[in-house]
Amino acid sequence: MTEQPPAVVSASKLGLTFQTNDGPVQALSNVDLTIGKGEFVSFIGPSGCGKTTLLRVIADLERATSGTISVNGMTPEQAREKRAYGYVFQAAALFPWRTIERNVGLPLEIIGLSQAEQAKRIKRTLELVNLSGFEKKYPWQLSGGMQQRASIARALAFDADLLLMDEPFGALDEIVRDHLNEQLLDLWARTNKTICFVTHSIPEAVYLSTRIVVMSPRPGRVTDIIESTLPKERPLDIRETPEFLAIAARVRDGLRAGHSYDD
Repeated sequence: MTEQPPAVVSASKLGLTFQTNDGPVQALSNVDLTIGKGEFVSFIGPSGCGKTTLLRVIADLERATSGTISVNGMTPEQAREKRAYGYVFQAAALFPWRTIERNVGLPLEIIGLSQAEQAKRIKRTLELVNLSGFEKKYPWQLSGGMQQRASIARALAFDADLLLMDEPFGALDEIVRDHLNEQLLDLWARTNKTICFVTHSIPEAVYLSTRIVVMSPRPGRVTDIIESTLPKERPLDIRETPEFLAIAARVRDGLRAGHSYDD
């Protein structure tokens, strides 16, 4: 029997209900999920299904109202305080008045690392995302794809084992997105990070992931968890293979089934 990797994220019967002026809104319901060390797990589902909300619960940006969740064996709050994860938002969210190296180094400044340690980490993370030589540039001097790579570098600067990514390539054109998908897989292979990745794109989810979590419309439930049978090394043209297309078809079927889900 293959030994399972230790759990980085573990959720059981997780639920979240927002209280609004119009009454309670149930965003997540009975989510059971375990993510092992070194996995690349994508969350896919229709808009409003709770993908980002689930990511935010892992990051302690939202608090679950029922069930349990742990991150590296801790509560999400403890994991946040110990800087156990990096978070990449949909927009690069770089400060235009700071150079790329100073944007990447901002969280390191905040936690009070020495100048020497900051410089070492900035250099290393910019190398990881292929932005060496752009340290002194400002965000407005970089393309959208390069800005998002700088955002990833900032999330990696903590050197946390867990990387949470909320649809980071959604606003980019298809050619740039393909290129960044390739680079992200290469980064994952070199660092062995555990990655949780939110996307609306079926091809992106299938191309990147070791497992794909399919979610239903609100309240967000996990309707299917699909194990990828693709090899770890994946050239872009793997997307034309029967194996890839079969996994994509199962994801699509899961999304359709989720839409017809009824209590």
